[in-house]
Amino acid sequence: MRKIRKGDEVVVITGKDKGKRGTVIRLHDDRHVVVENVNMVKRHTKANPNRGEPGGILDKEMPLEVSNIQLYNPVTGKGDRVGFKILEDGRKVRIFKSNGEVVDI
Repeated sequence: MRKIRKGDEVVVITGKDKGKRGTVIRLHDDRHVVVENVNMVKRHTKANPNRGEPGGILDKEMPLEVSNIQLYNPVTGKGDRVGFKILEDGRKVRIFKSNGEVVDI
């Protein structure tokens, strides 16, 4: 089970986009995620008429290291560390370390 999943709202804790908040679009690999409107770069692309792609300068999201983001805790309004807990019915759920609230419903 991963601490950060697709669709989670996260906060960037270090780097050029420190303090920005966004949703995880996809998991790039074990250690990297792509967050919506965070870590934007300019990509210079050549036009490809066969595929109908225009050329020019495009904005693109690049992957971030998982260690540079934290899950957003709506109760505290800040980023928070994530832990795991096994409930009475045997399910394993993610919890916020600061207040023990369950992330997964």
